[in-house]
Amino acid sequence: MKNPAPRNPKTRTRPRRVKVEISAGGVVFKRAPQGILIGMILDPFAKWAFAKGHVEAGETTEQAALRETREEMGLGALRAVAPLGRIDFWFRDRYRPESRGVLVHKFVHYFLLEAPADAQGRPQRKEKISRVIWVSLKQAMTRSSYKDIQPMLARVADHFGVSDRDRRGGRPVARRRPAGTPAPIRRRRPRGAGRS
Repeated sequence: MKNPAPRNPKTRTRPRRVKVEISAGGVVFKRAPQGILIGMILDPFAKWAFAKGHVEAGETTEQAALRETREEMGLGALRAVAPLGRIDFWFRDRYRPESRGVLVHKFVHYFLLEAPADAQGRPQRKEKISRVIWVSLKQAMTRSSYKDIQPMLARVADHFGVSDRDRRGGRPVARRRPAGTPAPIRRRRPRGAGRS
């Protein structure tokens, strides 16, 4: 019987470490004379995105979305309007020394947030956010550098009654829903709250 070939320690497979991270963020809008404007940031990777960050101990995802958006966009008064949903993605951590090389499965919960009409914003430089801009919904859909956020923007468009045709080619102006028509996105009741 032949002896098996000696194992090369450099090619030996190691158990894969996976870290799960929970974050929350906001798609911010404001009502302006020209219609609904969406706030975007230029992130540390020079990509147009929306503010997000880790959920801290004792925080709900909504509270984290409000806090992170206030911090990264320099916005004071924000109001949570509705949850938009959750995305998830995988990446290998290259930046934090304590977890460099670890495979990360990140879940990001997004919320629709409203800023005052006169809000401008100020980028959080210490987090390497370099710009805050306000664009139309149509521009946000084409400018967003991360394609996984598109479903969230589609939900924002639905919330404002913007048709698919308007998203693609027309001017995305917020339309009023007929009286008595419920909004497509509804706020969740707190856990344990019954129907009234």
